[in-house]
Amino acid sequence: MNTQGKPTILVVDDTPDNIDVLCALLEDDYRTKIAVNGERALKIANGEAKPDLILLDIMMPGMSGYDVCKALKENPATRDIPVIFVTAMSEELDEQLGFSMGAADYLTKPLSAPIVLARIKTQLSMKRMHDFLRDQNKFLEHEVEERTREVTALQDVTIHAMASLAETRDSETGNHIRRTSLYVKALAQKLRHHPRFSAFLTEKTIQLLYKSAPLHDIGKVGIPDRILLKPGRFEPHEMEIMKTHTTLGRDAIIAAERELGLSVDFLHFAKEIAYSHQEKWDGSGYPEGLAGEAIPISARLMAVADVYDALISRRVYKEPIPHADAVATIAKGRGSHFDPDMVDAFLAIQDEMRAIAQRYADSEDDIGEKRKRLAMFADPMGNGEGA
Repeated sequence: MNTQGKPTILVVDDTPDNIDVLCALLEDDYRTKIAVNGERALKIANGEAKPDLILLDIMMPGMSGYDVCKALKENPATRDIPVIFVTAMSEELDEQLGFSMGAADYLTKPLSAPIVLARIKTQLSMKRMHDFLRDQNKFLEHEVEERTREVTALQDVTIHAMASLAETRDSETGNHIRRTSLYVKALAQKLRHHPRFSAFLTEKTIQLLYKSAPLHDIGKVGIPDRILLKPGRFEPHEMEIMKTHTTLGRDAIIAAERELGLSVDFLHFAKEIAYSHQEKWDGSGYPEGLAGEAIPISARLMAVADVYDALISRRVYKEPIPHADAVATIAKGRGSHFDPDMVDAFLAIQDEMRAIAQRYADSEDDIGEKRKRLAMFADPMGNGEGA
């Protein structure tokens, strides 16, 4: 609606006398524009300063009023401009056709000045309300988008902070979090059209898995330093304690969810991944010894990603093995450690996986910084005694 003074009405008629009558009727309350044919009417309606309402004759040479109205309503830029047909065609079928074209009202000649003005006033009032609601909806949509972005950013920051906290206490670097998340996403995208996984691996689910993956080892925060930071092999009782990181991770996320007071999609997958990523396809994994399809898909994806990264990545206490050897190890675990179809997907995209590993490889500085940090945890007082 024109907010600068009077509303603007476009009068469209091929008869100058009719235009003069209408313009004289409108001059006290409205600004007017005129067009003597349909083509000119459309040009004005599509201009920068659009009319607030159009009074449109039907019987015109070239484009008829019906044609003009149809074109106006098909164009998103002009479809909200109310159109009132002003015509001598008074048959009921003519009026029905006019409304079917999207007209807001239909006036027949000879015209009654009070009725014309009342109908215009009504349509402009309705347009004003429509414009207000449309603007309000746009404002609310913008606000929802802003709040959604804020919530998403908050989720991302929370995940990153929690994952980084776990990473500070073991031998893995922050790049491990990036790599495994990208491995999971790449595997999921490769499998999204597979008959076994297509119903589950929607675009939304893949994004949630990607966001959840960094929390797979969050439970390591609860493992004592003397075990978590041990450079050699674990004793049997130490291994049992180490295995509890899966339960600790799941329970930490459950506690956070309970504190939040509602269930969140990405935390659902985070719980699955944290708890079950050490399960094996043949049932020999932990913590529950789940086998086959009983292992959540999210955890099966993470199992492949986590093992591959452990093999090809440098650690404070070990050097990486070549990509080809890591691929051979994954292939050897097909049907025993890993879901067979996930191994097949991994083999099909192994070049993509290697590219991710190379792009986010740990540098000498990364490893050096990790050594310093672990030394601080292992000997906080500088006296050679670990925590």
